[in-house]
Amino acid sequence: MTSQPGPRPLVRTPGKPLWAQLRADLLRRLDGGEFRDVFPGEHDLVAEYAVSRHTVREALRTLREEGLVTAQRGKVSRFTTSRPLEQDIGEAYSLFRAVEEVGAVQRSVVRALDQRADGVIAARLGLEESTPLVYLERVRLADEEPLAVDRVWLPADVARPLLDVDFTRTGLYDELERHCGSRICGGWERIRAVVPGRGERILLECPETTALLAIDRLGHDTAGRLVEWRQTLVRGDRFAVGAAFSAHDYRMGASVHIP
Repeated sequence: MTSQPGPRPLVRTPGKPLWAQLRADLLRRLDGGEFRDVFPGEHDLVAEYAVSRHTVREALRTLREEGLVTAQRGKVSRFTTSRPLEQDIGEAYSLFRAVEEVGAVQRSVVRALDQRADGVIAARLGLEESTPLVYLERVRLADEEPLAVDRVWLPADVARPLLDVDFTRTGLYDELERHCGSRICGGWERIRAVVPGRGERILLECPETTALLAIDRLGHDTAGRLVEWRQTLVRGDRFAVGAAFSAHDYRMGASVHIP
């Protein structure tokens, strides 16, 4: 017979609601590797923490509203992997690595990988309008749930070897450096809110009330050459921009919620 876990009394913090302290401890346990398969029910948490059912229900309510716990009638509740990923703006972050670092499985559905001409994009890269470009379009998934639509254009004379790469489970920057000898080291980025079209809502499986955040990026390599124009459309309920500051420092950051 498996023994039940003993009580885990919370260390009461004056001025902080008990449900918030319970929520914080549950998130701490998640970070420690617990609840990967099944999340405890209300009765188990009441007994384990020696708190009221009201306290447990309030903590669970906030977790469900944030998409951190699934709750379906007749099914066992589960922790999702939708913890926010903290990443600084101002560096060429990798969505691929960000998803992998929280233990979620990253996969991409490649919708297009070809060579084409686009005068507008070529001009943004400082090229002649007829310059051939490599175009890559992917739907980015985390644990098989749609997170973003990613579209990127690169000069073909740099990126042509990428046409033979399988991008299902790998990152663009790693493959660009491996096959083309080009490393993105800096650039310019802008984040703006957009209303998704019907096609984007279908691709990302998002409700009509969910907005998207468009991340436009112009990247250059170590030689200072512009080699990337990218637009990533992320579900607005899974991405947030924040800032950390002190009297001596100010740093912008972003949070991506993995579904």
